[in-house]
Amino acid sequence: MIHPSAIIHPSTILGEDVSVGPFSVIGEDVRIGAGTEIGAHVVVDRWTEIGEGNQIFQFASIGAAPQDLKYDGEETHLKIGDRNRVREFVTLNRGTPGGGGVTQIGNDNLFMAYSHVAHDCHVGQQVILANGATLAGHVEVEDSAILGGLAAVHQFCRIGCHTMISGGAMVTQDILPYTVAQGDRAKMMGLNLVGLKRRGFSSDTIRGIKHAYRLLLRSGLRMEEALQQIETELELTPELQHFVDAVKNSQRGIAR
Repeated sequence: MIHPSAIIHPSTILGEDVSVGPFSVIGEDVRIGAGTEIGAHVVVDRWTEIGEGNQIFQFASIGAAPQDLKYDGEETHLKIGDRNRVREFVTLNRGTPGGGGVTQIGNDNLFMAYSHVAHDCHVGQQVILANGATLAGHVEVEDSAILGGLAAVHQFCRIGCHTMISGGAMVTQDILPYTVAQGDRAKMMGLNLVGLKRRGFSSDTIRGIKHAYRLLLRSGLRMEEALQQIETELELTPELQHFVDAVKNSQRGIAR
């Protein structure tokens, strides 16, 4: 399963049935879980942990040092979960000491060709980054978000769960869960209703999210007034509570 032209550091730990393609290089202190496939000409740098059943295609760069001028070679980490697909020329960087030291990627994600995840990002489950989509440092992307081709996210932004970011969007503020955003600079244009229905959200849950969205973004109320009205008038299901919490916890402000 290991091509004879591959270079693998003696400290690397490979799980059962791991395959490594020709001319790939796997560095020091790397762990790769069972059933993961490493294609040709892939570089997996040191202090990287990859889970089980992943597919990493040719020419990807996994766990390279962060593109941060303050970084000075300290031990930081990239942790990747299970069943991710990492396509050609994708770059996934390690964390930095000032940002927690870990770039974290969950399970069942798809990183299309040339997409980039920078230092200290946290990517959830079932996320899709289309071709050329880029996350700057310290970005959080929640579960089931989709970023279109060439979309870019400013550092420290949060992309909520079940969102759809249009191709070419430039995101400089937080995007709330369940929404669709587009433009330069990206603004929320409505709810991702098709995505919510496909993922099994009930009609009552969607109705509550719609009402909350209108109060927050379409009513002309100040943010504090809209939140107060949402919390007093609507049943705060777990999904709606997550929507409210995303507003309250925003550090960069939301893209109203």
